[in-house]
Amino acid sequence: MKIAVLAHIRHAIAEPFGGGMEAHCDMLCRGLRAAGHQVDLFAADGSQDESLVPICAAPYDEVLPWRVFRGTSELAAYQRDAFERVLLAVGAGAYDVVHNNSLFPEIIEWCARAGIPCVTSQHVPPFGAMFDAVAATRERPNIGFTVTSQDQQALWADRGCAGLDVVPNGIDTDRWVPLGESQDYLTWVGRIVPNKGLAEAIQAARKARVRLRIFGPVEDAGYFTEKVEPFLSEGIEFHGHRSGDRLRAEVAGAQAALVTPLWDEPFGLVAAEALACGTPIAGFDRGALSEVVGDCGVLVPGGDIGALAHAIRKVRRIDRAACRARAVEKLSIAAMIAGYERCYAGAIAGARLASLPRLAWDSSCSRTSELLA
Repeated sequence: MKIAVLAHIRHAIAEPFGGGMEAHCDMLCRGLRAAGHQVDLFAADGSQDESLVPICAAPYDEVLPWRVFRGTSELAAYQRDAFERVLLAVGAGAYDVVHNNSLFPEIIEWCARAGIPCVTSQHVPPFGAMFDAVAATRERPNIGFTVTSQDQQALWADRGCAGLDVVPNGIDTDRWVPLGESQDYLTWVGRIVPNKGLAEAIQAARKARVRLRIFGPVEDAGYFTEKVEPFLSEGIEFHGHRSGDRLRAEVAGAQAALVTPLWDEPFGLVAAEALACGTPIAGFDRGALSEVVGDCGVLVPGGDIGALAHAIRKVRRIDRAACRARAVEKLSIAAMIAGYERCYAGAIAGARLASLPRLAWDSSCSRTSELLA
């Protein structure tokens, strides 16, 4: 198949990845190509992909930072301009299916009306404009949706959108690999914002008297200054936002990985990556994390620092070979791609069976509203 993959444009799809969505998009493109498909990645300039189609001059966080411009007309216009370029390209009929990996809901509505087979990966819980777009189009035969966990499927079903396909995120188990004996430290990896629970992880590590190495971008400077920086001593170390090779080595060398969401995490990519390295998980039981971790970690109620400290003491008993085996069997890129291929086939067949017309796109038109009028 020839597949158009649409990325979220807040960050470039390039290492060191801005977060799990960017890492997922990179793995998706590589996995689809490994399965024999032809893939173009529509993403912000600065992304690193062999078939990149730039749709905006820079990731929007570089020109219109989300923390400042969230919900503004300026940010909405920047995204709309970028994704209108996508629509003109895919509307010409050059692709068998669109994989919408963005958080721009209008793509779904545009493809539904245009008769373009489209599968959207839902990386967030059901709220806002994205929920409205799913609710409005989920019965269209050319439109498919995936969520990353049974937990997320239940959340969407509770809001009236039952039957969304579950395709767990995959990780590159050829890159995330064990590296021998573990050392005397734990890792915490993620975006440094309050709902990732780094402050709680630090306090639990201090309580358990273990070393902790922290990796990730600081997205909330005030939170970092108040809740993290004062505790960077006595074995609590901040190593910044590191490349994939460095990060993989650090995670593989850890006795355990702390994963501490304070919200209902849709998946938990950092946990899957750690398991592939043979590194067990100690963390908060929120969202889909228990589905990812299984019996290869110790999870406690969200926010319970004392219980997390106790989990840290217990987690080192878990068999590291079992952690690796779980990741290879259940969380590989190949398993993820097989799930997406089933969804693509459904969207393509739905469009054909319903005899949906493909709109004739006029590349001279500058506004999608004119195209859809």
